[in-house]
Amino acid sequence: MAYYQFRYGDGQVDLNLEKGNVLSVLHGHDFPAIDDIRSALFDALEHPIDAVPMKEFVGTDKNVVLVVSDLSRFWMRQDLVIPHLVDYLQEQCGIPYEHLTIVVANGTHKGGDEKELRTLVTDRIFDLVRVVNHDCEADDLVDLGTTSWDTPVSINRLVAEADCVITLGASTHHVMAGYGGGRKSIVPGVASMETICHNHSYALEPDRFVSNHLIGNGVLDGNPLHLDMLEAARMLKKLFTITLVMNAEMKLSAVFAGDVESSWIRACRKVDSIYSVPIREKADVVITSCGGFPKDMSLYQGTKTIDNVESALKPGGTLILLIEAREGGGPDEYFQWIGPLQDGTFEEKLRKHFTIPGYIFLLNCEQAQRYRIMMLTSISPETVAPMGIEAYHDLKELIAAADLQNKTVYVIPNGATVVPYVEEA
Repeated sequence: MAYYQFRYGDGQVDLNLEKGNVLSVLHGHDFPAIDDIRSALFDALEHPIDAVPMKEFVGTDKNVVLVVSDLSRFWMRQDLVIPHLVDYLQEQCGIPYEHLTIVVANGTHKGGDEKELRTLVTDRIFDLVRVVNHDCEADDLVDLGTTSWDTPVSINRLVAEADCVITLGASTHHVMAGYGGGRKSIVPGVASMETICHNHSYALEPDRFVSNHLIGNGVLDGNPLHLDMLEAARMLKKLFTITLVMNAEMKLSAVFAGDVESSWIRACRKVDSIYSVPIREKADVVITSCGGFPKDMSLYQGTKTIDNVESALKPGGTLILLIEAREGGGPDEYFQWIGPLQDGTFEEKLRKHFTIPGYIFLLNCEQAQRYRIMMLTSISPETVAPMGIEAYHDLKELIAAADLQNKTVYVIPNGATVVPYVEEA
């Protein structure tokens, strides 16, 4: 027998498996963490990619907005970066604290309270700089125009009217946009509900109720969501992008800065070099976790792990996902789509009023049709049964039901940082 550990919520799950069944334990490639975050950040700001140095970029601007990610992406540990960035803007660029505003890119998520904001930016920065939640349904959003993809672009007023906008995000694989970070800080980050939903509606095929074949993990060429997002971000008059890359242990390992596209693409290539893992063959079973909280806070967030690891599964195989999901499906709306799914009105309603939780719900149903999904989770079995997903509260019961005898298995302790691919002979 072999012993394996998986992060689960704030704790861990232990599992013993027959050693002979396990083809391999998959981890992201080793890449060192940054020892001196301040120096690495300052170097990136002073030697940006396809942009002038930060000091020159900011110049004499009097109204600077820094866009940062919300708590669902706290795994990127922006709290370790923001204090140094604010120091640089104040000390090196001469931007007074009162001329700097931090806007949290909540997208369609609800903004957090003061405690959450202090967690995101640190107590010191919260007490020095104005920190504001973006609200995608605010009544003072600013219209920037329409993209060539017919997406009406309305964004946060503070961001739209700033002399200079700086985005801070992280790149990782994303099932719809190809990769996170970069242009996503603007759309969906600080955009209106209408803008976000129109952009994300390209996740569906126009003539079939399935996911668009042009989108997917790591897919940028021809990806309509990505191209539309990028075009919308370039509507801002002055934009500088900072992108973080985490290693397989979720430690900050690289900082890229500069142009919203080219500097971010460099970050995406680094992500590939860390997370993309070659395998010789697909397996009957994949056992994985999302890497614990906050990545397993909900099924909505945990979907990203499913997207990553399914490439290691044979058609009709079994995915065992260890996901606490203390927030259930995530957005309240997520499980509300079970009704339309069961009464046959799902496509009609989602196409008429496209929402991201609705699409993620569809995606999870599609995944459950392609292979067997068995979850160790706090979600009740009755809740996910209509989706074709099996939920368990007891790991021994789950493993017994999975019947792993004579089945090949990949163990992926942190599925959030591993994207397997079959290596060509």
